[in-house]
Amino acid sequence: MEPGGSTVPGEPAPRPTATTHTAVTHAVREGVARVVLCHPARRNALTGEMWRRIPPLLRRLSADPGVRVLVLTGHGETFCAGADIRDLRAGDAPQDLAVAAEEAIAAFPGPSLAVIRGDCVGGGCQLAAACDLRLAAAGARFGVTPARLGLVYPASSTARLTRLIGPSATKHLLFSAELIDTDRALRVGLVDEVLPPDALERRAGRLIATLLSRSALTQRAAKEFVDHPPADPAAGTLRTERWRTAQRESGEAAEGVAAFLERRPPSFRWAGGIDPPDRAPGVRVPPPG
Repeated sequence: MEPGGSTVPGEPAPRPTATTHTAVTHAVREGVARVVLCHPARRNALTGEMWRRIPPLLRRLSADPGVRVLVLTGHGETFCAGADIRDLRAGDAPQDLAVAAEEAIAAFPGPSLAVIRGDCVGGGCQLAAACDLRLAAAGARFGVTPARLGLVYPASSTARLTRLIGPSATKHLLFSAELIDTDRALRVGLVDEVLPPDALERRAGRLIATLLSRSALTQRAAKEFVDHPPADPAAGTLRTERWRTAQRESGEAAEGVAAFLERRPPSFRWAGGIDPPDRAPGVRVPPPG
């Protein structure tokens, strides 16, 4: 298992040990892929190499039928302080790299969960916003800070943030570059739950266990419909029927109803086998950037 590896669903993840390693590490266990941003010398700020590692890693995880849930977190007591600003002086283009990483996380077909401690700022907040759900420890701070550097925040990332927290809260973060606390982040919808620091991993484990117990078919269809709304009612009907065909052929609904009537936990077994949303009828997915 790599540093920061996943744990048994429903149990707390092991706390990371001290390290000076700079990497994006991952481990897969019992249907859960745990991806850890690791650059402790700079509060897990993402270097160009770390940004570049995320898209191919996410493509592999997305294509693995054994991976049901994605967990994104930071090493130690910080989620991510953003991009490593030294890359700007080196002539790298961290914003383009950040968008590619953000889109790769958003494209993961199953549920994704950001588990956040400490600062979640700049590119770190960008990656957290690309996850489906966000749990935060009390005391975490959030910010989107290109206005401190005179940078233009990408249009696609601005649109995603606006969908998540609304126009006014997005403008506040982008105009002011202020850091907000967990109370405000919860109020505007940037996080879904705030936990005491010592309860964060336990709650994440319980939520992951719940997600694993539900139908992957239902989850993937719901994610497609939420993230890529139909272009028109006719397209929506086609896409719904496409998923209902998978529902019938997979036996997921039959198992769910039988389990309910027999008062037992369902045993859902569907593990994919349907075209991704960018090839589904009536879907218009804009290119990254």
